[in-house]
Amino acid sequence: MKIPKRKLFLLIIFAYVAFSLYAAYSVFFSTKVISRVHRVMKKKTSGGVRDGGVAPFLTDEWNPWEDEQVEYNSALNRRRQAFKQHMSGVDRNRPKNHKVQIWGKAAIGLYLWEHILEGPLNPTDKVAQWREGELQSAKIDFSFYTGPAVVQGHVPLDMNTLVLVLNGREQQKISYSTRWLEHVENMVQSNTVAHVAVVLLGSEQCNNDWIGPYLKRNGGFVELLFVVYDSPWVNDKDVFQWPLGVATSYRQFPMIRPNPQLITSNRPYLCNFLGTVYKNSSRETLMQVLQQSGLNKECITGARENWLPQETADTLRRYQTALAQRRLTLCPVGINTECYRIYEACSYGSVPVVEDAVTPGSCATGPSSPLRLLKAAGAPFIFISDWKELPAILEKERGLNQEQRVDRRRRLLEWYASFRQQMKEQFIDVIEEMVFKGNIV
Repeated sequence: MKIPKRKLFLLIIFAYVAFSLYAAYSVFFSTKVISRVHRVMKKKTSGGVRDGGVAPFLTDEWNPWEDEQVEYNSALNRRRQAFKQHMSGVDRNRPKNHKVQIWGKAAIGLYLWEHILEGPLNPTDKVAQWREGELQSAKIDFSFYTGPAVVQGHVPLDMNTLVLVLNGREQQKISYSTRWLEHVENMVQSNTVAHVAVVLLGSEQCNNDWIGPYLKRNGGFVELLFVVYDSPWVNDKDVFQWPLGVATSYRQFPMIRPNPQLITSNRPYLCNFLGTVYKNSSRETLMQVLQQSGLNKECITGARENWLPQETADTLRRYQTALAQRRLTLCPVGINTECYRIYEACSYGSVPVVEDAVTPGSCATGPSSPLRLLKAAGAPFIFISDWKELPAILEKERGLNQEQRVDRRRRLLEWYASFRQQMKEQFIDVIEEMVFKGNIV
């Protein structure tokens, strides 16, 4: 039976419309998920949904890689959390810098801080009531406080290790130092401070028995003692010898940085001695030798009968000029063989001519004394046992040419810088030993 063309055309039209309606229904009204590729991500519209119903139309964004994206983000977050936990553990296990405070209650503390440790100090005004500075070493953060305003109970206690710098030269200074030790002892007993070391400007006769009971070895709390002069207590275990250094108190001698002119200058005078001449001392012998041999014309001298407790800016300038223009600095013994003049001469490259004689008192009298600390460090000084030997030494000095004098001056300045570095390393090493490995004794 043959179908008329008109009916066939209408049948095709009907089938097309029916298929289109079915397709439209499947796309817009069916909730069945056919496959992952056809799934849509529904986003909330700005109008929201009313009456708790389902919004009839939502903004759809096709994301065929949704599963991979969710899995990737989850793995990324897990890695981030694991890294944070790792870094937190590293931070907990990282060794913390230990904080050590230095209280400078004697002028020698300035030599320790500025000349040995080379730490900054603010304000720069040397007569300020309160001065402080901070310095970081490999394992220790040092802070330094000095000045008349640094009093008991008014220093910030951001530490558990303390280095106390004291003066024990005379009875009045000893009484003052004892009060500070008693204050620190109370801090130890209250667990405010765990470790204590002392840098002591000791007696010039090495009579330091007053501090003995405070030492850990004798049942006290002071674990380390750095003491000036050739004390027989020095054992390089809990008692160490410390250099006297320059006069930072009454003379306010500054830190001198070497420069080419300081090294190569043609110094017009042979030697110098500016200081106090005590009655019946070897200093009187020195002055007599200079006058009798006519050497006082080639050596600048400035003798005075009484020691001046405070120099002026003018006298300091004259003294520094004498050191800078003289090839040799004469260093006769005083109450002790070790004197500020030795270190001040080294600062200017003026070779110290040192009287190698042990002074009366309780200081060690071994084969390396006096000045055993400097001798052990190889000090390039000229040692003399009698000032009557001086004319021959100065005659030899005249025979040196400029190149030889410059080379000797350079070696002296290099030695002094190396000596200070050695003292710095020793100081830090024994403090670290005390802090990180328990008591020294």
